[in-house]
Amino acid sequence: MKLSDFRNLDRNNIGGWPQGVKLVICAIVFILLMVGGWWFKISTQQDELEQKQKQEEGLKKEFSEKQAKVVNLEALKVQLDEMSDMLRQLLLQLPNKTEMPKLLVDISQAALSVGLETQLFQPGPETIKEGFYAEKPIQIRMHGTYHQFGSFISAVAALPRVVILTMRDVSLKPTDGKVGGQLSLEGTVNTYHSVDESENAGAGTGAAKAGAAKPGAAPVKEGGK
Repeated sequence: MKLSDFRNLDRNNIGGWPQGVKLVICAIVFILLMVGGWWFKISTQQDELEQKQKQEEGLKKEFSEKQAKVVNLEALKVQLDEMSDMLRQLLLQLPNKTEMPKLLVDISQAALSVGLETQLFQPGPETIKEGFYAEKPIQIRMHGTYHQFGSFISAVAALPRVVILTMRDVSLKPTDGKVGGQLSLEGTVNTYHSVDESENAGAGTGAAKAGAAKPGAAPVKEGGK
C-alpha cells in the first residue's frame, strides 16, 4: 500500500479501492465510532458511576451508625429504665395537687415566722408542663431585712415536702435607699407539683372545650329584656 493509493481514490467506486486502503479506512471509522460512543454514552455513565460510588459510601456510613446503635440497644434500654425510675422517685418527692393548698399556707407561714411583712401573696392558675408536673405562679411582695429573707429561704427548704421555687421578674431593692436597711422583694415565684393521669386527661378536655368555645363570643343580654 502506497500513499498514492489514497490520492487516486474514486469515491464513486469504493469497491474498487485497494485492500490495504479499505482496511485503513475501516480502522479509522472504527476508532471514530469508539470515540463517539465513549463521548456520548460511556462518559455520562462514568459520571453516574461516581455518584453511585459516593452514595454507596454514604449508605455504608449510615449502616455502620445504625449497626452501632443496634449493638448498644440493650444497654440503652437499661439506661432508659434507670432514668425512668429516677424520674418516678423525683416525682414522688414533689407534692401532689391535693397537698398544694397546705404547701402554699406553709410557705406563707414561713414568711411570717421570720418577721417578713407580706403585702401580696396571690397564687395564680397552674399550667401542666410536659405531662407530668404542673407549674403554679405566685405573685409576691414582701418587706424585710437581708437576714430575714435568708431565714425565709432556710425555712422553706426545711419543709417536709420537697419545694422547688423559681423566680421570674423578681426585684430586690432597698425600701429606704439605705444599705443594710429594709428590702423590698417583688415579682413572681413559681412552685411545682406532680400530676397524675386524671389531671392530664382533664387538662386535655379543658383545652378542647376552650378551643371549641373560642371562635364565638357569649351573647350580651340587654337590661330589662
